[in-house]
Amino acid sequence: MRRIAAELGRDCSTISRELRRNAHERTGDYRPHAAQRRAQARRPRPKTGKLAANPVLRQAVQDGLDLRWSPEQIVTRLRRDFPDRPELHVVHETIYQALYVQGRGELRRELTAALRTGRALRRPRRHTGQRVPRMSTPMVMISERPAEAEDRAVPGHWEGDLIIGKDKKSAIGTLVERATRYVLLVHLPHGRTADTVRDALIDTMSGLPTHLRRSLTWDQGAEMSGHAGFSIATDIPVYFCDPHSPWQRGSNENTNGLLRQYFPKSTDLTVHSRAHLDAVAIQLNGRPRKTLGWDTQPNA
Repeated sequence: MRRIAAELGRDCSTISRELRRNAHERTGDYRPHAAQRRAQARRPRPKTGKLAANPVLRQAVQDGLDLRWSPEQIVTRLRRDFPDRPELHVVHETIYQALYVQGRGELRRELTAALRTGRALRRPRRHTGQRVPRMSTPMVMISERPAEAEDRAVPGHWEGDLIIGKDKKSAIGTLVERATRYVLLVHLPHGRTADTVRDALIDTMSGLPTHLRRSLTWDQGAEMSGHAGFSIATDIPVYFCDPHSPWQRGSNENTNGLLRQYFPKSTDLTVHSRAHLDAVAIQLNGRPRKTLGWDTQPNA
């Protein structure tokens, strides 16, 4: 098989698979014209699903779902418990299609409730290019941020985010300056709508000296839908991170972890006054930082 694969410029597994599928069932002889006929006979669609054609396999899968096993657990156990019975071997996608694809009817519809998601319909994954834009005003992506912000050579470039309170009903805005790691906390006593966050950021950052208002980097959260109004009011451009890329705001992510010492998860963040937030920021800015040679921030 290796010599044939090398001669044809194919992988050896391709030759092995062809022989396994299309050689004579009893003798194992491979005849090309007969193999072509076998391949064509398997080609017509729709084909009867493996679960529909095998009652024993279908019952084994249903029993596993009744025990709230995942499809992956079911197929793995079937292969382990019945290694010599390939008719009982399936892949987990076969089970998902039997549950979700309309018209299959190979498994009871109510078994979808046994899946961890509990969804009765399959939710298609969107690729990045298919995402529905969250912002009415076009975003400027982080790839267009000035190089001076990337290398932290010049102060004035900030990273921002929200830490969220109990039941997602309260929040505190966090701002970290990239060069010095200086922290500002944004008071949000009235929620985290786009207008509320925009106005609070304007109030917090308008008092900064001009040389410390160079840029702001944020994730693609809907709370920053008012970024255009913020930029007009403060003359600070906003750059947005790529989806699912928290490392692009690494300083801010690290700071949010430190702030959970003061504002634990699953607590109501509206109880903290503006004065308390300022006091926490002062204490945090007074910490010696390894990245600063164990100095504190310049303004601490």
